[in-house]
Amino acid sequence: MSATRTKWNNHQRVGIFVDVQNMFYSAKALHHSKIDYSKLLLEIVADRHLIRAIAYVVQKADVDQSAFIEALTRLGYEIKTKELRMRPDGTAKGDWDMGIAIDSIAISSKLDTVVLVSGDGDFAPLVHMLKARGCRVEVVSFRKSTALELVDAATSYTSIEESLLFKERKSVKDENQYD
Repeated sequence: MSATRTKWNNHQRVGIFVDVQNMFYSAKALHHSKIDYSKLLLEIVADRHLIRAIAYVVQKADVDQSAFIEALTRLGYEIKTKELRMRPDGTAKGDWDMGIAIDSIAISSKLDTVVLVSGDGDFAPLVHMLKARGCRVEVVSFRKSTALELVDAATSYTSIEESLLFKERKSVKDENQYD
């Protein structure tokens, strides 16, 4: 992940909005890996002034995500959570699209740049609105799972590279198989 930045950027006020579910499933499907949210935050902010970084998490009742949420909090992310809802027909509902849109619009007047970490094409109208309000809008995601209309709408697009993923560790058994 790299972008050309000007001297003005170190005065740029940036807000980061992370669609955790979108990123989790993309990292898993494309790379059989997980995102290193510490590296991601450092790369996105670079030499700019971070105003807020919000991670939006959907929780399942049967999955304990407390360690993950605590880790994100220690890294400097604000956490917003909601429970996955099961519908009577057996389908599930659990996304933060409206929450991300409302929050990013609400604080856009305090930001020069909004960074949307998602590949969801439903955010394209939001990107257009934020740009109309005077914000730069950067989209950061996995290119292979990102809607073209979102890339086209953004002021700039950055693809998440493998350097921002946790590498699988070899087990001791694998390393010692020839001993």
